[in-house]
Amino acid sequence: MRVISGHLGWVRSIAFSPDNDWFVTGSVDRTIKIWDVASGALRLTLTGHINTVRGLKVSDRHPYLFSCSEDRTVKCWDLNTNSVVRHYHGHLSGVFCVDIHPKLDILVSGGRDSCARVWDMRSKREIHVLGGHEDAVGAVLCSATDPQVITASYDGTIKLWDLVAGRAMATLTHHKKGVRALVAHAKEYTFASGSSDNMKKWQLPQGKFMQNINHVGGGHAHRQGVESIVNCMVLNEDDVMMSGGDDGTLDFWDWRSGHCFQSMKTQVQPGSLEAESAIYAASFDMTGSRLFTCEADKTIKVWKEDLEATEETHPIVGWDPKARRRAARH
Repeated sequence: MRVISGHLGWVRSIAFSPDNDWFVTGSVDRTIKIWDVASGALRLTLTGHINTVRGLKVSDRHPYLFSCSEDRTVKCWDLNTNSVVRHYHGHLSGVFCVDIHPKLDILVSGGRDSCARVWDMRSKREIHVLGGHEDAVGAVLCSATDPQVITASYDGTIKLWDLVAGRAMATLTHHKKGVRALVAHAKEYTFASGSSDNMKKWQLPQGKFMQNINHVGGGHAHRQGVESIVNCMVLNEDDVMMSGGDDGTLDFWDWRSGHCFQSMKTQVQPGSLEAESAIYAASFDMTGSRLFTCEADKTIKVWKEDLEATEETHPIVGWDPKARRRAARH
């Protein structure tokens, strides 16, 4: 639907405002840019990080934006003054992911130093260091109920944490390759994880394995016989899950059945190398109808639903949200 350009490097992270008015992206060019959702126009550029901005999170309870970077810092930006009001120091290496607790004033960040750190948002104190992974922490999820923190690591494990005690409740070792993506369901007590071997769905609170999510033909894993890294996974309220790969593929899945009903490849911008097609981050807007992808060709791409889609026009299976909603109701 639209290509938004302005960053000078790979776009690595994205987050939306609670009112769906603007969204924010972070890039290898060390900047954070705020864009208008409706028009795609650039509103503001925030500078302050001295390395790649890998994670962004907008709080829906405070006028704050949290960013984490490979410069080992986590920053809190006041959106009223567009300036940094707090720094969270403690990570020993690059920080890859950050999430905010939905009820408490704490945030959790994870990175290359193989641990997740729990911070008091206001006092900047480090509450816990959640250690135990043997490689970088690639994704973190916070929820209001136990386990309140879930971390995924490049060592192939996922850990569910007891936030009060600061120790792991369970370690899930089903993946054989590094896990870079996690996504939680908004209403069910379930979450999914993505790795280059496959994607898996889990039942909380114990972390019980439910099912593998992959193509009969292999999905991101084993397409053309080559394993592709899954960098991001997003889920909307219609139970459409999208996974974005290092090879530029977007796979759309039905959350319930794990069926891939659409698969396509992103279009690299003219002047970019064919290899610059990776999708590093993605997010649905607050309505769940438009998908925004952050890519290696330095652009953000906006995708909209094809309401005319049928099985004839989309051989894999058309994305027909109305029919899917009707089926879900029955």
